[in-house]
Formats: sequence, C-alpha cells, structure tokens
Amino acid sequence: MAEENIPRNPSQALVPCLFMIVLYALWYNWKDPETEAATLMGIGFIGLTWLVYMGSSYSGEGSKLHGLKPIIGRMPTIKKPDGHVHFRTKMIWTLTILVIYFAMTNVAIYGLGGETIDLFSQYRAILAGASGSLMHLGIGPIVTGSIIMQLFTGAKIINLDLQNPRDKEIYQGTQKVLVIVMIIVESVPQVFGFLEPSSAIVGEVGLTWARMTIITQLAIGSYLVFLMDESVSKWGIGSGISLFIAAGVSQAIFTGTLNWEPAPGSGSEVPSGTLPMILWYIKNSSTDALSEGGYEAMLLAPPNPLVALIGTIIVFFIVVYVESSRIELPLAHGKVRGARGRYPIRLIYASNIPVILMAALLANVNMFALLFWSHPGMQTWPWLGRNWMLGAFDTTDGSNPVPTMGLAYYVNRLAGLQDWFLPLVSPDKYGAYMGDHEPWQLILHIVVYMSIMVLGSIVFAKFWIETTNMGPESVAKQIQGSGMQIPGFRRDPRIVEKVLERYIPTVTVFSGAVVGFLAAGADMIGTVGQSSGTGVLLTVGIMIRMYEQIGKEQMMEMHPVLRSFFGED
Repeated sequence: MAEENIPRNPSQALVPCLFMIVLYALWYNWKDPETEAATLMGIGFIGLTWLVYMGSSYSGEGSKLHGLKPIIGRMPTIKKPDGHVHFRTKMIWTLTILVIYFAMTNVAIYGLGGETIDLFSQYRAILAGASGSLMHLGIGPIVTGSIIMQLFTGAKIINLDLQNPRDKEIYQGTQKVLVIVMIIVESVPQVFGFLEPSSAIVGEVGLTWARMTIITQLAIGSYLVFLMDESVSKWGIGSGISLFIAAGVSQAIFTGTLNWEPAPGSGSEVPSGTLPMILWYIKNSSTDALSEGGYEAMLLAPPNPLVALIGTIIVFFIVVYVESSRIELPLAHGKVRGARGRYPIRLIYASNIPVILMAALLANVNMFALLFWSHPGMQTWPWLGRNWMLGAFDTTDGSNPVPTMGLAYYVNRLAGLQDWFLPLVSPDKYGAYMGDHEPWQLILHIVVYMSIMVLGSIVFAKFWIETTNMGPESVAKQIQGSGMQIPGFRRDPRIVEKVLERYIPTVTVFSGAVVGFLAAGADMIGTVGQSSGTGVLLTVGIMIRMYEQIGKEQMMEMHPVLRSFFGED
C-alpha cells in the first residue's frame, strides 16, 4: 500500500501531537537543559511525534497501526528466501551469525569510562549481553518490544486479527518500530546516569556529544542484534534470540566450571572455577584443614561452589525429562492408504518463550526501579523518585547494585541456596546473606518470586500461542493443508479443531505454569558461572529444539515432499 493510498484525516492527529509538544515543553521547563541536550531531546520528540501522527491520522479500516506502513516499508530488514534453503546453507548462516555475536561481545564501547554500573548484571546470561560491549543491551529491546505488543494485542488495546495476513504483517512491522524505540528508551537513561564517558573523550568533544557517541554505539549494536535474529530465523536454523541465549549461557557455564583464575578483586589464590577450586583445596589443604572448613568451602563457598555444579546437572536432567513428555495425536493421510503419522503436543507446548519474556520483564522492572532510586535526574520525579516501595538498592558494590526493599526486591531472582535456604536453616552461620531482612521477609520473597514466575509465564504462554499460530484453529488448518486427518473423524478442519481444543488450551496453561515453576526452582537451586537456573533451563530447551530442528531439516532434504507439511514451500 503506497503512502498516497493510505486514508488519512490529519485533524484526528491534532490532540495527540499537541500532547507530545506539551510534554516536551514540560520537560524543558522542569530540567532547564543545556542547548545541546535540549536539541538532542527535541530531535527525539520530533521522531516520536512523527510516529504518533502517522498512526493517529490513519482513517481507514482496522487498527491505527496500519498508518505506520510507510515507515515499516522503509526500515532495513532481512529479505525472506524465495524458496527452500538447503541445510548446508542454513548451517553456514547459523554458524556465521554465532561467530559475529561472539565478536560483538568482545568489542568494547569506544569512549566508555572505567567506573560504570551494570543495570542488567543479574540478567546478563538470559539477555545474551556483555557488559561494556556493543552487546551491552543484548536482546533486551527485542524481547521488551515483543512483550509490549503481546500484552497490548492480548488485552485488545491493539485491534489486530493475527489470523489475517495483512494484520499480521502490520503486527510484525510495528514490533520492529517498537524495537528501535526500546533501544533508545533503554540506552539513554543508562548513558545519562550509569555508563559515564571517559574524561579523555569528554575533553575532546564535550559531555553531551560524548554521551551521544556511546548511545549511538549501543543503538547500532542492538539493531545489529535484531538483524542477526532475523537472519537466523529466515536463513538459518531456529531463532537468533535462542541461539544467543544458548551461546552466552554455555560460555558462562564453561567458564564457571573450568576457570583457573581467581575471582577478580577476591585477593585470594583460590581458582574461581568449580573443578579447579576443588583440586586446589585438595592439593593445598591438610586433612585437618579440609575437615575444619575446606569441605564446606568446596561445597558452598561462592562464586562457583560444588553445589552449584550439582544444581546445574540436576536442572539439566529435569528439563530433558520434561521436554520429552508429550501427547501424540494419531494422524492418517486422507488419500494415501497406510500413510500415518503423529502430531505431538508437548508438555512444554509454549516452548521456553514465556520464561524469556518474564526474565526480560523482571529485568526491566529492576532497571527502572534502580533508575528511579539512584539516577541523578530521575530521583526527583514525583511519586516515583527515591520511592522505596518501587525499590531501594544497596550500591556498596558500585558495579552490581542489589535491591533491598520494595517491589524490586520481592521480584528479584534468588541466586542459589545461599540466598534463601542456608540463611533460613542456619541463620547464625549464614545470616549475612539475608542482610537486614527478617526470616518472614525472605519467605515472602520466595513466595512472591515463585508466584510471579508461574502466573506471568502462564499469561505469556497464552499470548504466545495466539500470536504464533499454535492455537487449535491454526493447527487444524495446518493439518488439513498437509492432507492428514484424525482417524475416525471426517476430514473437516472444524472437527480437527474441536479435538485439538480438548488438549491445547489446557496444555498451554499447564506448560506455562511448569516452565515458570522450573525456572524459579532452577534459580533457587543455583548454577555455576552466574548463568542462573533460568538460563540453564532455557539453554537445555533451546539445544533440544535445535537438535530436533536439525533433524527436521535433514529429513526434508531427503524427502522434499515433507516441505509442504512444515510450511517450507
């Protein structure tokens, strides 16, 4: 649809655009910024006002988001292949993108000062980022944009029918626009409060332009991540987001298990890796020293105790078992006698996506709570600034602030047994891990965190099934289109849909609850390398699905007729 063919009524956009102008005027009057800062912020508001105008001025049928089509059509994107992509080509694309990802995690941001605060330090592995690099934001903006679109679509705030190809195209395009907005939203507050530029670059170009240099690098890095995700989804195997998470968590587990170097700043000679640490204690400690505290240190002492390695292995086997559980519906071909198959409905039907979305949501809650608590400009915001109910933080460790009160504390993940179990069973010995909290507060923390993960994962599982055509109606059409049917029933998609409705809605809710409970439980057990239990859960699930995807690709190479069933042609 060309721009001139899009019906518009500019008068409908008058009030929203005036609101944006008033908002900028209020900000300018409140902050009284320098000329450069006011100009840069003005450019940002002009861009947002333009988006508001394009959407609100649309007067055609359907959602106002159709007014954004001219913008969506001009955005850089990865072209979809015209036909089937051979398995070898997909593997080359996947491995190439993986190499680029690791390279970007090692490219430091130019002009960044030595003292910085990492707002996502506890979620690094899950968000597939690397602090202080081009991958600093990781997949955060992509997942946050997806969360917003799913919540708005599920709550019917956005009027889009995702079964309609035209609406689905607008949904995906709007999500791309939202990713760019979220890149700016997540990068600007960090740079203007926690990612301070070095004195050298400030002396050369001034503070404002030094900050803009860092913001530009964050934006470029984050958008490259978005394009790499698209590249893997269209030309590779699996999902780019899943690939990056698995790569980051695997690296963290490998390092946490085998690292011979002592932990930075520990002042100790003890290696930080689990296995080297055990060997060091055995080699350098007497029998008496081991019995008087050496065994306990090997088992429980941070950063990578033996119990964390055991926890990682336990989480691995639990996830493998749960991922293999499924219900299989028998299928038969309507025209080819003897051709039979099965449609698997997994126990984890919604995959691990709900946990990824929940982790990103909690990471954003933590980020904004910290911004309102300690950001020089946001501390003064009415009701939100320095509000302990939203979140209070201990900033003693400047690079890793820890929530101590409010919402941010109760939804913060529990990182291993030392965070909850040991202080509760032996408060005299491990009470320091509780800080200033009472036992009832720690118990409430456990209950709230577990409940948030389970309920949130259920909600996102339901939204995800609807937005990815995995609901009963869509699956019934897919089975019908492949020529298959359920034995004993007429070859009618409505009949197949009714059969699927007995299973899919229930399994969706159950899978969301199970994956949320497993993620929270895995966090509470603890893992090596600060990869988090959620990260290990995600990685195991991702690797299983990657293995299955590779098997499917090889099967389609040998039997091209199967491509129509999998939607490859």
